[in-house]
Amino acid sequence: MHALTRCALTPLPIGRWNTYYPLMHVQLNHPSRLIEIKGPKRAKDLLRELNLLAEAHLVIRGDELVTEDEMLSDKDQIEIRPVISGG
Repeated sequence: MHALTRCALTPLPIGRWNTYYPLMHVQLNHPSRLIEIKGPKRAKDLLRELNLLAEAHLVIRGDELVTEDEMLSDKDQIEIRPVISGG
């Protein structure tokens, strides 16, 4: 079961986005989880805050891949995917 987590790491049921205090909604994989993060911040700062390497992860806002220097706002829905390569 996915959990929605605020910056204070308080679990909330999925689908109950914070409507009173807008926060950035971030979907992470491996392990799969949803968190809320206070913005605005650059994509690279978000990754750093989550202890993720920018070179090893993709940041996606909606349907668009964003660069590390793009600003993410509180109203954004973000997905972070690990980069996987193979031969």
